[in-house]
Amino acid sequence: MCGFDRRSMHACMHRLELMGNRIAFKRVTNNFLDALFPLIFFLFYPAQIKAMDLECASQETVKQGLLARGWPPIKGFSKHVKTKVLEFFSHLIKLGQDDPRRVVHSLKAGLALSLVSLFYYYQPLYKSFGVSAMWAVITVVVVFEFSVGATLGKGVNRGLATLLAGGLAVGAHQLANLSGRIGEPIVLGFFVFLQAAVSTFVRFCPQIKARYDYGLLIFILTFSLISISGFRDDEVLELVHKRLLTVLIGGSTCVIISVLLFPVWAGQDLHNLIASNMEKLGIFLEGFGDEFFKMPEDGESKEDRPFLQGYKSVLDSKTNEDALANFARWEPRHGRFQFRHPWKHYLKIGALTRKCAFRIESLNEHLYADIQAKRGIRSKIQETCTTMSMESGKALKELSMAIKTMVKPFAADIHIENSKSSVKNLDTLLKSGLWDDETDLLEVVPVATVASLLIDVVTCTDEIAESVNELATMLKFEVVEPTGSPEKPETGQPKIGIS
Repeated sequence: MCGFDRRSMHACMHRLELMGNRIAFKRVTNNFLDALFPLIFFLFYPAQIKAMDLECASQETVKQGLLARGWPPIKGFSKHVKTKVLEFFSHLIKLGQDDPRRVVHSLKAGLALSLVSLFYYYQPLYKSFGVSAMWAVITVVVVFEFSVGATLGKGVNRGLATLLAGGLAVGAHQLANLSGRIGEPIVLGFFVFLQAAVSTFVRFCPQIKARYDYGLLIFILTFSLISISGFRDDEVLELVHKRLLTVLIGGSTCVIISVLLFPVWAGQDLHNLIASNMEKLGIFLEGFGDEFFKMPEDGESKEDRPFLQGYKSVLDSKTNEDALANFARWEPRHGRFQFRHPWKHYLKIGALTRKCAFRIESLNEHLYADIQAKRGIRSKIQETCTTMSMESGKALKELSMAIKTMVKPFAADIHIENSKSSVKNLDTLLKSGLWDDETDLLEVVPVATVASLLIDVVTCTDEIAESVNELATMLKFEVVEPTGSPEKPETGQPKIGIS
């Protein structure tokens, strides 16, 4: 048995050896054929090989062509995006440089939100308020504004509206409970409809809309939410208590941070805006006379005069002035501004300034008119018109400085008298007959129109001066005698005093 096993083993090993030799022979043969086949193909089929090379080259060319055509648009798009991103960041930097208070306001807003967020992060506070703490965060987001007046106005509106709406909603809920389970939703729906309709109609009143529009919106929202929530939740008083408390916490946080940390006063901004607008008009008028009576052949362009364009911002300043005056009424006493400061009088001065700015807009159009009068026609009223323009500009700049420093504008009165004397002299010249019958009317009309507009400007300047003097009396501006009085006009043609 053992011999048989030994013989079987030798036979198996012999068979395995033969199989291994066959496999090795096949591998060698296959490798030889694999190496020989390309050589045979290259010797007997050169045309096919060349065609294959050309096909591969053409495919590579197509790939390179697609890449060449697709890369420039991708590169241009990436460059465009990079340019837009750089422009955006440069615009942000310019915003901060124009008014650094914007950067400070952004940091203050972040601080206020971080503080009220503690009601969520700090577990003991969260246990006291629960999900209602989110109303403090929402209050900070909607109440915190750039100026103290705007923040205080929104905070007071939101607080009073929440208190009043919460009280009325509790009363409505109690009345609805008396009507039974079936009548309760009907009564609540009626009260929601009634308060929403009345409050929305009251918002159309201009006086209410100017100061209490936000409060009415919060009143509608709070009354509706508490009334509807109270239908499913019996703890209405607890809901009102948490809502009111969180709103007061958020609003007081905004007011405290806005007042104590680098405050921005809307009243101060309005005060400076009115003074700045008058100064812009004065700068234009001081340079208008010389620019208008300069002849085209003098060789200087009127387009490159930035001081002739500064007045344009005054034309659209009404909305900003009204908003600042509304916010200023909410502000407490600060600096030189009392609690009941006459902000309405500032609006009156602003309206007169815009009236003068529209006259100046007409004067500016005549600087670039196609029809220009000859030197001889202009020269006859040049000195008088230049004096009116120059003296009115000086008066406006003196009035602007008087408002900025809160000092009575004595020097402005003298400039206004000089301009009025020039108006009388111009009237005398026109009555004496400046132009003969042979003068072309098309050349006379532009000069006469400019003279008429300058007379209107003198009148507007006088009205502005009267209004500023009234403000000086109300606020008891400081009385400071001028160190050097402006040059008064002599009899006849007034002289231009350079200050």
